[in-house]
Amino acid sequence: MSKHQAGSVKIKPKRLSIRKTRSPTRIGEQMLQEAYDQDRESSLPPELRSRLWSLFAQIEREFEGVYAENIALQERVEALNEKLDLVLSGGEKLVDGELSAEGATGKLGYAKKQSASQLMSQKIKTTYKASTSKIVSSFKIPNQATSIECRRTRSYVGHRDGVWEVSCARHTPSIIGTASADRSARLWDVETGHCLLKYLGHNGSVNSIRFHPTDAIVCTGSGDGTCHIWRAIVSSPEQRSHPGSADEADNVTDEELEDNPDGSTPAIFKTPTCELKGHEGAVIAADWFTSGKQVVTASWDRTAKLWDVETADQVHQLTGHDQELTHTCTHPSQQLIVTSSTDTTFRLWDFRTPSIHSVNVFQGHSDTVRSTAFTTKDIVVSGSDDRTVKVWDLKNMRSPLTTINTDSSINRLSVSPVNNIVALPHDNRHIRLFDISGVRLTRLPRRNGQGHQRMVCSTAWGEETSAKACCNLFSCGFDKRVLGWQVREEKDK
Repeated sequence: MSKHQAGSVKIKPKRLSIRKTRSPTRIGEQMLQEAYDQDRESSLPPELRSRLWSLFAQIEREFEGVYAENIALQERVEALNEKLDLVLSGGEKLVDGELSAEGATGKLGYAKKQSASQLMSQKIKTTYKASTSKIVSSFKIPNQATSIECRRTRSYVGHRDGVWEVSCARHTPSIIGTASADRSARLWDVETGHCLLKYLGHNGSVNSIRFHPTDAIVCTGSGDGTCHIWRAIVSSPEQRSHPGSADEADNVTDEELEDNPDGSTPAIFKTPTCELKGHEGAVIAADWFTSGKQVVTASWDRTAKLWDVETADQVHQLTGHDQELTHTCTHPSQQLIVTSSTDTTFRLWDFRTPSIHSVNVFQGHSDTVRSTAFTTKDIVVSGSDDRTVKVWDLKNMRSPLTTINTDSSINRLSVSPVNNIVALPHDNRHIRLFDISGVRLTRLPRRNGQGHQRMVCSTAWGEETSAKACCNLFSCGFDKRVLGWQVREEKDK
């Protein structure tokens, strides 16, 4: 940062900062799961256990209050930093602690006349910024001819707890799915925002949801240690006056019944067509493998498993990670699987050669790797709690092609299948867009309640990218919100 001088005293402006309170969601999820397991096996009297749970709830409420205060302070700091950037860029000046912008006459307001030393400092700062910009531009291809327009167009309301993942249907562009800590998975109509179906078959938090490559089938992974396969039977509005089938409707409670704004009732299902059991810990993620006949699951028991959907048998067990797994994804066309872990690594499992199953370990991060995603090319993008995103070439895995530095942890990122734009969901409630070469494109708007109020857990790109599309990017967070965005490129003429 350049130095400003006032007389003979040198003053170095410092950017305001505040220590961030770690989001309680990740800690709380694991603590509640462990407490739930211990409560079932505990020999404590029921009265004492009830008292303990009451104290835990009180602590959680107090912590939530502190977290909210910390978020408000962060917003104030961000606003002050933006003003400081304007001051340092020369577009505005501080007058008695306030900003004085360029007026209609084109003159800048000052509290006092600038001294010679201040003018010299301003000249040095301008020269320094110009030379720095030239150096940075020499590393990255300028993208000034293209601008990104982002606006929120839909909101999908209904979940009663944080939403861990959002996913787009592959067999139709008009449906998205969400997985929530309220133990439900839901299917939504992209255009209307109405809930089409609620799946209530899990006994724990639903951590992951993915659609079959070609059929209307869904796999969901849960904190109850299982992965469920169920058919996404979405009926017409006239047929949704009663939930699910007759057998399912008999077991539906009044609390589970929930009408859409148009008066229709989403279908409710509780019984999977196939249940995959075998993990000793929570299933944190699941995805379909190549042709859709197999499913890969990642668990807190430090293993990933490959399953045959038709027989519900385990085909392979993928071991090697030293700590809990956080995510898994598969290549859309090749027999490749990536698993990420809290051990700061992610692994590439290659099943393209039937007789040899090779494993490659990527060790480029210094903290938990939260997610990975394949691009349309032979490239993998990884996001971590070390606040970096790295782009890797599968043909040369010794070092990343690009490293993107951010100011917050990255959760379940996604890459657009059309133009390879990377959407980064952050712990600090922001969603940023970068191209595959690491150039920052834009940040999705968050002011006036447009964005998320809590940690953004996941993003997902839709295949439709035309200007007429209602949404082509979706996000979800621990504020129970699922949002649809329209992101499009505007070419300068």
